[in-house]
Amino acid sequence: QVQMVESGGGLVQAGGSLRLSCTASGSISSITAMGWYRQAPGKQRGLVATITSGGSTNYTDSVKGRFTISRDNAKNTVYLQMNSLKPEDTAVYYCNADLKVSYLGGRYSYTSTEWGRGTQVTVSS
Repeated sequence: QVQMVESGGGLVQAGGSLRLSCTASGSISSITAMGWYRQAPGKQRGLVATITSGGSTNYTDSVKGRFTISRDNAKNTVYLQMNSLKPEDTAVYYCNADLKVSYLGGRYSYTSTEWGRGTQVTVSS
C-alpha cells in the first residue's frame, strides 16, 4: 500500500556532489521521521541521517558538515544533499520512513516502517 521510490544516485569523483530524493506514496495518513541509511559491500546497513516532521535532524559523525537532509512534507519527500563526497561514501543508499497507513476509507490506520529499494552511490578516487 506504500511505495518508497529513490532517485539521484550515480557515479561521481571524490570531492563532487550528488542529491538523492525519495518520495513516499500510497494510503499515507502521516509521516513522522524520514531518513537515509547506507550499506557498503561487506558491511551492515547503517544510519546516515534522519529528520522529523518538525525538521529536527540527526547525522552520523562521518557525514556531519558534508551532507544535509531535508524534507518536503507536502510532497512526502526526503532529500539528501551530499557534498565533498569521499570514496568511503560509496554504498547503496536506502530511504526510510516511519508512517501511518490508512485503510477502509481512512477509518483505520496502522503504523509501519517502510524502505525504498536503494540507489547506488559510487565515489571514485
